[in-house]
Amino acid sequence: MQRFTDFYASMHGGDSVTPTALGYIPMVIEQSGRGERAYDIYSRLLKERVIFLVGPVNDQSANVIVAQLLFLESENPDKDVALYINSPGGSVYAGMAIYDTMRFIKPEVSTLCTGLAASMGAFLLSAGTKGKRFSLPNSRIMIHQPSGGAQGQATDIQIQAREILDLRERLNAMLAENTGQTVERIALDTERDNFMSAQDAVSYGLIDKVLTSRADTA
Repeated sequence: MQRFTDFYASMHGGDSVTPTALGYIPMVIEQSGRGERAYDIYSRLLKERVIFLVGPVNDQSANVIVAQLLFLESENPDKDVALYINSPGGSVYAGMAIYDTMRFIKPEVSTLCTGLAASMGAFLLSAGTKGKRFSLPNSRIMIHQPSGGAQGQATDIQIQAREILDLRERLNAMLAENTGQTVERIALDTERDNFMSAQDAVSYGLIDKVLTSRADTA
């Protein structure tokens, strides 16, 4: 995964995707009978039940998204949640925490790729409620098998090898369920980085529709 995240960073003018300060985040001022209230833009959109997965999938981003999903369920268990994804992927374990929570909560979760959904980002994109998985027209989607490294004694390396092979089998089975492809086809297509256009992702079953305007969601 590290090689691809370095490639992602280079495409965006950096050397790595190590999380840094958020930088400037626009503030929204709302007027009410009780005065003014300021929200950062992401908190304001959370009120509209919009969640963002931007950047690497790691424990920090997963914990925030899981908390937001649970909060929105408590606010209204019958109203959809929208998850916007622009991510090069990252930790399988952190991604599974998001995936399981998406399935656990009562609200349906729609997903939308804005820019790039790669690796675990593509997996989570496909995990949205069927019929509600979308992409903008110029986004890119990439799937591949999990990668990792191990060091230490031979026995430790064997343990890590068995774990990553088990993760690969589980991910292939889940991606087959999400896309309608066979497990054998998934295993073949994820052997190396497999980039797709938004329309290719529709044909493959990763998403349901390409959106060119807000009206397309109707």
